[in-house]
Amino acid sequence: MFQKHIGIDLGTVNVLVHVKGRGIVMHEPSVVAIRLRDNKMVAVGHEAYDMLGRTPESIEVARPMRDGVIADFVVTEAMLRYFIEAIVGNMNRLIRPVFKPKVMISTPKGVTSVEERAVHDAAMQAGAGAAYLIPEPLAAAYGAGLPIGTPTGNMVVDMGGGTTEAAVASMYDIVVWSSVRVGGNRFDEAIVNYIRKKYNLLVGEQTAEEIKIGIGSALPLEEERSMEVRGRDQVNGLPKIMQITSSEVTEAIQEPLQAVVSTVRATLERNWPPTLSTAGW
Repeated sequence: MFQKHIGIDLGTVNVLVHVKGRGIVMHEPSVVAIRLRDNKMVAVGHEAYDMLGRTPESIEVARPMRDGVIADFVVTEAMLRYFIEAIVGNMNRLIRPVFKPKVMISTPKGVTSVEERAVHDAAMQAGAGAAYLIPEPLAAAYGAGLPIGTPTGNMVVDMGGGTTEAAVASMYDIVVWSSVRVGGNRFDEAIVNYIRKKYNLLVGEQTAEEIKIGIGSALPLEEERSMEVRGRDQVNGLPKIMQITSSEVTEAIQEPLQAVVSTVRATLERNWPPTLSTAGW
């Protein structure tokens, strides 16, 4: 029997959909392609992501989520409707659906009440029978198996594409937390800027992400690693191939990395009680 409970991690970069009893059933980029002539959605997820930088002027590829919150309500609603209907099945909008699922959506702890209402309303408009919100650090703590039901501090650091949140959970709630709107996207941007300034080479965000995942490191590695990078030379505009090392990536990401470290440190300094569990890190 199909379960009516759906969990959605509505991230800046990716959307994960979990169905009770079935696990994660969808993992798609939170990207939407829209035809400007009639504002019609033509692609969502992987299909839209593949269009980045390759579309005519008549089609816009956009991320409706920015820094973990809704930047474009209408597009986010359409994206949510797509994911919900993909799970539930194609519903005939002219008649009442057989059932509407209960949806739990994770959101950053630092969102405002207006931003929370936007997420809730988007889910309801997209076809949910009921929508509930849970702070991302608390959801991460649950998923990591931290003993958050005990009267001791349990710290979790949740780094997403747009935000990083550090929180201490105790007795099924968040005691203290700190947040900074710096995430994976800022690391990608830092790599793009570093390569452009040092080598006059233009690379895209997809290439920067591949570099980050492939050889990126917060600290210098004992054994240097390198990766071949393809881009466009700023001087002559021609394609160019060069090697980037892991130490260069480490140097490139220092600024956003320090912002993340400062957020974690600020949370630790505010921690109460002083005993802190880090199980599950």
